[in-house]
Amino acid sequence: MLNRVSKILIPLLSLMWLNSAAQIASAETPQEKGLRIATEADRVDRGWESARVALHMVLISPNGQKTTREVRMQYLEGKEAGDKSLSIFDSPKDVQGTAFLSFSHALQSDEQWLFLPALKRVKRIASTNKSGPFMGSEFAFEDLSSSEIEKYSYEFLRDETIDNQDCYVVRNFPQYEHSGYSHRDVWIDKKHYRVLRIEYFDRKGQLLKTLEQHGHRQYLDKYWRADKFYMANHQTGKSTELHWSGFEFGLGLTDADFNQNTLMRAR
Repeated sequence: MLNRVSKILIPLLSLMWLNSAAQIASAETPQEKGLRIATEADRVDRGWESARVALHMVLISPNGQKTTREVRMQYLEGKEAGDKSLSIFDSPKDVQGTAFLSFSHALQSDEQWLFLPALKRVKRIASTNKSGPFMGSEFAFEDLSSSEIEKYSYEFLRDETIDNQDCYVVRNFPQYEHSGYSHRDVWIDKKHYRVLRIEYFDRKGQLLKTLEQHGHRQYLDKYWRADKFYMANHQTGKSTELHWSGFEFGLGLTDADFNQNTLMRAR
């Protein structure tokens, strides 16, 4: 008798739970759903502590002329504050030894410094200049900082499939005053919560740039990283490719590896 009742009750309770979950999901506002998706994407990429990677950058002019740069990058995951990053340019010769240090913050302006070997000094990037191009590329300084959840407000727009992958499309509104964007639309795949595409809109609300991320690989059975970024500027016709290789994680880097003295010694 008990087994017979269980066979009836368990499917019934499962159905009731599914209906309840569906009702909760349908009761979400677009803003609540957007925040939930962004929060989950942030959560699944936590815990890597520190990382290092090699970067091959290709600057492409409107007529197809290409200029390349070789960069070494290292990162420190923020525990309470935002992430820190250090970028060191190895070539071409005119930028060799240039180094860029960034401290990301959630609710205040990011701190960023640029070491220019020709001047032998560190230049601080003003908070009002984060929308400027980074080393001649189509990436702005603010594109290179980590995206803490508090930096944006969110709105779920729609479900959409790109590259045969089901995605959420979430609109992000910058909460910091000097952003170069009115908003950005982000495609996040539903299976792994990886960013596949970002569309950036200028302060007038016009489409400015599109970033596509390709060739995702999983590291340490958890962390997904793309092999290639492609940023196209629709208003200038310029574009930039970033080719990433040699990802390493858990390197034991500390705050001492990310300061202005380190920036000047970077080679």
